[in-house]
Amino acid sequence: MSKASFVAVDWGTTSFRLWVMDEGANILATTSGPYGMSRLKPDEYDRVLEDSLLKLNVAQDIPVIISGMAGAAQGWCEAPYLLAPTQLDDLGPGAVKVTCASREVRILPGVKQLSPANVMRGEETQIAGLLGQHPDFDGIACLPGTHTKWVHIKNRAIVAFETCLTGEQFAFFSETSVLSHSMADGGWDENAFESAVRSAIKDPLSVPRRLFAIRAEMLVAQQSSAQARATLSGLLIGQELMSVLQYWRGQDVTLIGATTLCDLYSKALALAGAAASIRDVTAMTLAGLSAAHQQGQHADA
Repeated sequence: MSKASFVAVDWGTTSFRLWVMDEGANILATTSGPYGMSRLKPDEYDRVLEDSLLKLNVAQDIPVIISGMAGAAQGWCEAPYLLAPTQLDDLGPGAVKVTCASREVRILPGVKQLSPANVMRGEETQIAGLLGQHPDFDGIACLPGTHTKWVHIKNRAIVAFETCLTGEQFAFFSETSVLSHSMADGGWDENAFESAVRSAIKDPLSVPRRLFAIRAEMLVAQQSSAQARATLSGLLIGQELMSVLQYWRGQDVTLIGATTLCDLYSKALALAGAAASIRDVTAMTLAGLSAAHQQGQHADA
């Protein structure tokens, strides 16, 4: 069996994922848990990490590289943002050593943009993974999620980016707002999704009034829960596309994220006349963390 070389961790707001890697960046073991930044105090990260590594029998001399919210001001140890435009080859050398950790632990920086103001933490590592697999990539990456990122990449650098709260809006409307009563039974209707995307692309200013119509349609026209849920998603994604038109019009878009969500964005982009390809988010995350680990090792040499 291969010997562990380093540990890669994606530490988010609500959970963390950990992979034990060999020298060739192959996965030897993995674990995950619901111990994200929102549930941990700064002095609790080391215990969670060490308990996880103990269960996987990882020796004390194996270093750890972390991306994500562990590097936020409210996380384990703040890793200051790199300023965009920023070369992603600087990600590894920009990592911060956690002095209070039980072993060698480094946390990667996020990226900030001054005008218009914007920040990211974690997505830059996935983009670094994309560049690791496609070194000459120039173009647009979209990373759908709670806070979807649209990123312009050129000459191995993040040049500019935008963030849309579409995922958070969908969660609020479908789980908390009055519209949630129309979606209690779940389900999905593909035709309703496509119709809503087309409607939002054609008239994005109509989306606010179309949202309440979702509730009204169930009350007066027997719209199903599946139709309501798909309509909400289509309206929000379609409106998002029109708000970032300059990022995807005339471009091939690379999507990085959960497969189900990326499929929806790919369909929406196709309806808008744009082409998209999908990359596996775990593969991109691991490629980015592996590249950053190697960069950090070279910087220390």
